[in-house]
Amino acid sequence: MSSRSALWRALLALAVVALSLWITLTTPPRLGLDLRGGTRIVLQTEDGPAVRADAAATDRALEVLRKRVDGLGVAEPSLARSGERRIVVELPGLRDPRQAAEVIGRTAQLTFHAVTGTAQGPAGPAEPNGTRVLADPDAPGSFLALAAPALTGEGVESADAVLDTTNGRGWTVDLSFRDSAAPTWARLTGDAACAAPADPARRVAIVLDGSVVSAPGMQAGVPCGAGIGGGSAQITGGFSAPEARDLAALVEGGALPVPVTTVEQSTVGPTLGAEAIRASALAAVIGLACTGVFVMLVYRLLGILATAALLLYGLISYAAVVALGATLTLPGLAGFVLAIGIAVDANVLVFERAREEYAALGRSTARDPRRPLATAFGKVWSAVADSHVTTLLAAGLLFVFATGPVKGFGVTLAIGVVTSLLTAMVITRLLADLTLRLPVVRRRPAVTGMAGLGRLRTRLTRRVPRLMAHRRRWLMSCAGLLMVALAGIGVRGLEFGVEFTGGRVVQYTAERPVDADAARAAIAAAGFPDAVVQATGGGEGGASDGGDVSVRVRETGDGEQSEIRDALTRVAGPVEVERDDLIGPSLGGELRTHALLALGLAVAAQLLYLTVRFRWTYATAAVAAMTQDVLLVVGLFAWLGKPVDSVFLAALLTVVGYSVNDSVVVLDRLRELRRRGGGVPLPDLADRAVAQTLPRTVNTGMGALFVLVALAVLGGDSLTDFSVALLAGVVLGMASTVFTAMPLAVALETRSPAPAAVSGGGAGPRRSADAGRDRSGAVV
Repeated sequence: MSSRSALWRALLALAVVALSLWITLTTPPRLGLDLRGGTRIVLQTEDGPAVRADAAATDRALEVLRKRVDGLGVAEPSLARSGERRIVVELPGLRDPRQAAEVIGRTAQLTFHAVTGTAQGPAGPAEPNGTRVLADPDAPGSFLALAAPALTGEGVESADAVLDTTNGRGWTVDLSFRDSAAPTWARLTGDAACAAPADPARRVAIVLDGSVVSAPGMQAGVPCGAGIGGGSAQITGGFSAPEARDLAALVEGGALPVPVTTVEQSTVGPTLGAEAIRASALAAVIGLACTGVFVMLVYRLLGILATAALLLYGLISYAAVVALGATLTLPGLAGFVLAIGIAVDANVLVFERAREEYAALGRSTARDPRRPLATAFGKVWSAVADSHVTTLLAAGLLFVFATGPVKGFGVTLAIGVVTSLLTAMVITRLLADLTLRLPVVRRRPAVTGMAGLGRLRTRLTRRVPRLMAHRRRWLMSCAGLLMVALAGIGVRGLEFGVEFTGGRVVQYTAERPVDADAARAAIAAAGFPDAVVQATGGGEGGASDGGDVSVRVRETGDGEQSEIRDALTRVAGPVEVERDDLIGPSLGGELRTHALLALGLAVAAQLLYLTVRFRWTYATAAVAAMTQDVLLVVGLFAWLGKPVDSVFLAALLTVVGYSVNDSVVVLDRLRELRRRGGGVPLPDLADRAVAQTLPRTVNTGMGALFVLVALAVLGGDSLTDFSVALLAGVVLGMASTVFTAMPLAVALETRSPAPAAVSGGGAGPRRSADAGRDRSGAVV
C-alpha cells in the first residue's frame, strides 16, 4: 500500500470514527416498544353518514392508520383491532402523544374544487348542487364559493413534505396524482387558467376535512384549457416542518372510511421487560468478547487488530442507526447479529488468504510481511464484494417493500453491511499496515498469525476429501431432510404467535404497583411463556404507578384466564379485570403480504446478481441451498411446536443472508480454481474449493456461534427461540454450502457446461462461466 493511499485511508478512518463518537455521545437512541415501551392510543370507530362502523370498516381504518403512522416517521409501530370497533395503536418512544392522536385520528377527507366566486357569511353545509362556502385562508374574513369536488384524495399517489427555497414558500406538500386522476387535474387547472387575472375563478381550492388549506391562483404561464400537466400539484400555506410532514402523512395515508375518536391514551412499558433486556445486553457482550478472544487466539496479532476493528464496527454501526433516527428493536438487533458475522467473515477471509500468500512467497516474506497481506486484500475483494452486495440487495428490498419489524431488520442490516465493508477493507487494512511496518514485528513473523497455515488447513492440504464423488448421496440425504421438514409443516403445522393470529388482551388493575418482570415470570410459570405482558399508565421502567398491567395471549377460555389472574395475584395482590377484549393480529395480512413480496424480490435479485457475477448454475445452487436452509429451520420449529412471530421472522431473514453469504465464498473459490484450469476434472476442483475454504467457514461460524450460544443461555425466554432459530440457521448454512450448493453446482455444470469450458479443463476464456468481472483472483 502506497504512502498516499495509506494517508487517505487514515484520514477517512479518523473522520468516520470521530463523527461516530460525537454522535454516540450527543444523540440518544430511539428504542422500540419491546426495549423501551411507548404510548398506547385506543381509538374507537363511529358510524359515518353512509357507512356502519363494523369489523370490516374498522379493519380498513386500521390499514389507513398504519400508513399514516409510517408517514409520521414512527418506526416499528404496533396496530391491532380490539373487539369490533376499537383500534389499539402503540407508538414507541413518542415525545408528543397528543399530537400523534390528533393527526392519526383525523378523517382526512381531501378534495379539490373549482372556485366559482366570493361569498358573504360563514361556512355552512353543502348546497344540494354541491356548492360550498368556506373561509379563504389567504384573506381573513373573506369566503370562497366552491363547486362540487372535481377530485378526491383517492386520486393522489404520493405526498411529500418539501422545503421550497427557490420561491421562498417555506414548507410545502408536493402531490403526485395517479394516472387516472392526472387528466382531471389538468382539466380543472386549465379551466381556472381561462379566467381573468383578478377573477376568483382563476383559483383552485384544496380542502381538507371541510377547511380550505390552500387556494392557489393559476400563474400566467399555465395555458388556458390545457392546465398543469405532469400530474403534480403543490399545497402551500405557511406550514412549519412538522405541520407539512403531518399533512403529507394524512394525504398519502388516505381518508378514513369511518370517523374515529380517541377513547384512551396511556404509557406502556417494554414488552421484553427490563430483566430480559439486561440479560440480552450481557449475553451480547459475553458473546462478542468470546468471538474476539477466539479470533485473537487463531490469528494472533492480526486477530488483535481485527478485534479492534470490530469494536470500531460496533461504534460506527450504532452511530449510523442513531443518526438516521432508526428504531432499535429485537428484530432490528437481529440484523446486527448477521452483520457482525459478515464483519468477522470479511476479516477471516483476508487472514486465511494471507496465510496462503505467505506460504507461497516463502522466505522473501520475512523482509516485508505486508506483501502477502496486501495481496490477500486484493484477491479477497471479489468474494467480499459479492457477499456484501447480495446481503445489501436483500436488506434494501426489505426496507423498500416491507413494513413493521421486517423494515427495521432491513435498515439495521444495511447499516451493518456497509459498516462491515468499511471496517474490514479500510480500518483493518490500515491498522495491519501500520503494525507490520514495525521492526519488532518483522523480526518475529510468527506473531503476525500468517506464518503457519493452521492445523485444519494443513491436514486438508495433505489429504483433500473426495466429497463430490458422492454428490448424489449428499443431495439425496439433503432431500430426505427436506422431506422431514416439509412433513413437520404439513402434519404438525406452524404455531403462529399472537402477532399473526390475534388473541385476547386483558387489562388488570392491582392494589399496588405491578413489577412487569415479576408479572411476566409468574405468568410464564403458569404455562403461558409466550404471553405479552406490559405495565401501563406508568413511566418507562418496569413498574406501573397505577398498578395496571395488560396481558395478551392467544385466544383462551375462562379457565386459562383464571390461571393468569391467580398468577398475577401472587405477585401483585388482588387484581380486578378492567377490560377484556378479543384483539386482532398486530402483524396483519398486508404486512405478511409485503414481507413475502420483499423476500421474494430479494431472492430474485440475489439470483440475478449471482447469475451475472458467476453463472446461472452457480446462482441456482446458492439460492437452492438458501431455500433449503429456510425450510429446514421452519420445519424444525414446526416439529418443536415453537411459535412463529416477528422475532422468528427476523431470525429467518438472518438465515437467508448468512446462507447466501457462505455459499458465495466457496463458489468464488471454485471459480478461481477453474480459471487456473490445468485439465483437472470439475468434481476434483470442487473438492479443493471446499478444502481450501473450510477453515474460513469453521472460524466464521465459530464467531457467530459464540454470540448465539450466549444469547440462548443468558437471554431468557424471550430470546431462546430467536437464538435457536439462528443457531440452526448457522449450522445448516455451513453444511448446505458443502453438501447442497457445491454438489448441485457440479451436477448442473456437468449437465450444462459453459460453451468455452467444454474443452479446456474447465478454464474458459473471457466469456466463460468463471471468468468473472475482476482480474484480482478469487478468495478463500
